[in-house]
Amino acid sequence: MRLASTLLLLALLPGCFLSRSHLNQPIAPETVERIVPSKTTAGEVAQLLGAPLEVVQLGYRSAWRYEFTVEKQAALFLFVVGLRGVDNQADRVWVFFDEEGVVSHVGATFAGEDAEYSVPGVEVWADDE
Repeated sequence: MRLASTLLLLALLPGCFLSRSHLNQPIAPETVERIVPSKTTAGEVAQLLGAPLEVVQLGYRSAWRYEFTVEKQAALFLFVVGLRGVDNQADRVWVFFDEEGVVSHVGATFAGEDAEYSVPGVEVWADDE
């Protein structure tokens, strides 16, 4: 009986965890700035950024997608209540090519490092300095 009570007590104790994971390699904004529409070729983009995560055929044109994703998780367990928050942010780059394989457009967002740890119902304070 005492062992069962001890195990029950240990199972109900509060706990928490933090976790951070990422998918693919970070994308440097400086590298993306080196891609010049009407000048940079598909081969040069592959040398700068590596293999794309996705290739989309648009008729005779194409688009390559690059992505670096950061996921941060935080959880808090209080007896029988568990609170868990997940924040997923990504750096995304789309490179569009014309019929000759020359860059026509580049679009990018860089939010991967903006992922935050948070738990629903628990306010997190941060310095704004």
